[in-house]
Amino acid sequence: MKALLYRLDVKGSPYLYIVPFFLLFAAFGIFPLAYTAWVSLHEWSLLSETHTFLGLQNYRELFADEYFWNALRNTAQIWVLSTVPQLLMALVLAHVLNQRLRAPTFWRMTAVLPNITSVAAVAIIFGQIFGKDYGLVNWLLETLGLGRIDWQAGTASSQIAISVMILWRWTGYNALIYLAAMQAVNKDLYDAASLDGASSFQQLTRITVPAIRPTIIFTVIVSTIGGMQVLAEPLLFGGGSMTGGSDRQFQTLSLYLYEVAFSRFDFGYASTAAWAMFGIIVIVAAINYFLTSRLRRSS
Repeated sequence: MKALLYRLDVKGSPYLYIVPFFLLFAAFGIFPLAYTAWVSLHEWSLLSETHTFLGLQNYRELFADEYFWNALRNTAQIWVLSTVPQLLMALVLAHVLNQRLRAPTFWRMTAVLPNITSVAAVAIIFGQIFGKDYGLVNWLLETLGLGRIDWQAGTASSQIAISVMILWRWTGYNALIYLAAMQAVNKDLYDAASLDGASSFQQLTRITVPAIRPTIIFTVIVSTIGGMQVLAEPLLFGGGSMTGGSDRQFQTLSLYLYEVAFSRFDFGYASTAAWAMFGIIVIVAAINYFLTSRLRRSS
């Protein structure tokens, strides 16, 4: 009996330790996902007590909805404008922070400060910076003789402004992740490279990047997922407008979903958009993982 209890303790107790996590995940992860799928198959309005079963009709209407494709295109453009330069700048910033600096803790804390700033505060500040009449950027452009820009009115200008907000918030965060990975790289490699006359840029590209490639892949995948879910920045940049500008020029997928759910109160259609967004994120993340894995194997 004692031996049996001992075996149960050794074999069974690890599962008991992880059960609370899976219970919470099932309650707050799996169930909402499944329930949203069920709602997406219905005409589900908050203004009505009856929910008519529609099957896949919501999905057919969504894929023929020009506003959905416009939001998807805007999301992809903002993702390219924000994520690609963000990760490159984070890599360079982490490389600089990894050098022998005075007060290194101060500089590392400074790098993460934008990430702990409220997104509402960020949007208000950048809304002032990109203001049409009294904005700092327009003042600089006018000083250089380039003329003022109505940043909210244009598609490219509004998406650039939103991308700058995202860049400012997340570059330092990713830089700290890279820096943690760089701390594990053998310092002898840098010393040997310095003796051979390698420049700082060569050390970054020839030693650091190959050594922290798994971390770079992780940040690329996580940033891809985050970039597809941008909501607060375009919402606050547009002054709370759910349409993302008068011509929907910076409405993202998340903002479109928010508009359908809380402006039209059509939760069935909003759930359909949510599942479409979920499928797109899974596909993009899978392509990302496939490409980065091939790069890793080829090296």
